[in-house]
Amino acid sequence: MTAPAAGSDRAREATLRPASTGRGALAFFAALIGWVAGSALQLQQARLDSIWLYLFALLAAVAFTVLVWRRLHWGSGVSTMVLCCACLLAAVLASGGLTGLRSAHYLAGALDAQLEGQDIELIGVVARMPQRSEVGLRMQFEPEAAWLQGRPVQVPARIQLGWYGGLWAGSAQDAGGASPAFELQRTPPELHAGERWQLTVRLKAPHGHLNPHGFDYELWLWEQGIGALGTVRQGGKNAAPRRIGATWRHPVEQLRQQVRDAVFERVQDRRLAGIIAALVAGDQNAIERADWDVFRATGVAHLMSISGLHITMFAWACVGLVGWLWRRSERLCLWIPAQHAALSCGFLLAAMYAVFSGWGVPAQRTVL
Repeated sequence: MTAPAAGSDRAREATLRPASTGRGALAFFAALIGWVAGSALQLQQARLDSIWLYLFALLAAVAFTVLVWRRLHWGSGVSTMVLCCACLLAAVLASGGLTGLRSAHYLAGALDAQLEGQDIELIGVVARMPQRSEVGLRMQFEPEAAWLQGRPVQVPARIQLGWYGGLWAGSAQDAGGASPAFELQRTPPELHAGERWQLTVRLKAPHGHLNPHGFDYELWLWEQGIGALGTVRQGGKNAAPRRIGATWRHPVEQLRQQVRDAVFERVQDRRLAGIIAALVAGDQNAIERADWDVFRATGVAHLMSISGLHITMFAWACVGLVGWLWRRSERLCLWIPAQHAALSCGFLLAAMYAVFSGWGVPAQRTVL
């Protein structure tokens, strides 16, 4: 009597398993649709709502998820339609709440309009490797402290600065001994990621052209977390820029800059060095504008950014190398099969390469 009952239970479980798997797939698909819809709905807002409203949406999404999970866990009857609708609603609330919360947090640190056009003294760290050109350099800077005429002020957490050649106050006095002498500094000094500097800057809010189907520069700055643009002020009454010292912060950017600088030191052709630096360190700004025009005209501009092709080729090369080395050791093969170790190491090294190349959106998509 017992054996047939056990057999019937197994048969019933085998019959219900495909249905349960199908319900899970439908619920997951509904959650994906809800996540995209929530972000899209929030992005249609003309202005942001209160930060508490987005926080309430997140809490409601968590409550929906916990409620559905508890009903499923305790075996309560939940139809497939109700399950999919609950997942859809929870995903809409979570996605819309997260998008709005992030946007509100970003705007909370925006540049005060009263600080625009003022000479502000900053102490902070170079966040990314500087980009040098014929007239100066551009860099992303993370302020740690800011003063306006000796009074502490609040500035965005990350700003983009341009540093151009100009007059530097010298230590010598003129013939009358009344004012300091000045010397012309044609190019800024060498800066490195992770260095702490004291600078006098003049800031403004980010602005860009809104041409239809054109590049949205202001949106790109938003994606990069840059809350203000500015230039380094030097000479006159402003204190001269001063390097305070190196820090441990932004180690990946420091390594990227070392590799890029090594390429430019060893490759004499400036144009070829820029292409190599872009393909190795992910520094697309090292490529000259004339070369970019050629790449766009020939349809190969996408090959100059670290994305799916580069990361996948690097991953397969790592898989082949690690697998070949792993098979040289009998003990390692008995511990973990060579193909499993090769695939795991290949993925890990590819993810590290994506981080090293700047962790752009194409690289993130490829790793995922």
